[in-house]
Amino acid sequence: MQIVEIKDIAAYQDELATLFQEVVAEGAALNYLYPMHYETAIHYWKHVVSEQVRLFICLLDGKLVGTVQLHLANKENGLHRAEIAKLMTHPEARRKGVARKLLQSAEQAAKHEKRTLLLLDTAKGSSANMLYQSEGYELYGEVPAYSQDAFGNYKDNNFYYKIVK
Repeated sequence: MQIVEIKDIAAYQDELATLFQEVVAEGAALNYLYPMHYETAIHYWKHVVSEQVRLFICLLDGKLVGTVQLHLANKENGLHRAEIAKLMTHPEARRKGVARKLLQSAEQAAKHEKRTLLLLDTAKGSSANMLYQSEGYELYGEVPAYSQDAFGNYKDNNFYYKIVK
């Protein structure tokens, strides 16, 4: 398993798009509805990497099986913050430590950027909650009907934070 930060998606564009489509097809609440068209996924990825967004991928046997983003706050009074976003694992690569390794890599990047407060949210009841709690994230709130899953069903969301040193 290899975690790589990428600054240009060109070499992984097709794999990123396919991963996003497959995760959405399983119902993930990632801001898009099913069916997610290939062109929509490509358009999304082309606009991700920036000065404020760091993108990490996980390669397993040379195949892209996961991704996560670290969004660096750019507000003058919030330069100590970052958000973990779009943590995705290919359905066939789940339960192999991919998400945990991606999350830990994003945290290390946050430390390197001197970000001491990490924030994230996830659907209430999803298996991601156990991962985040096991990695030291603290639940600080729940919002009912915060977003829709890929099939249009409203889902409650849990919100987490973690202080990193």
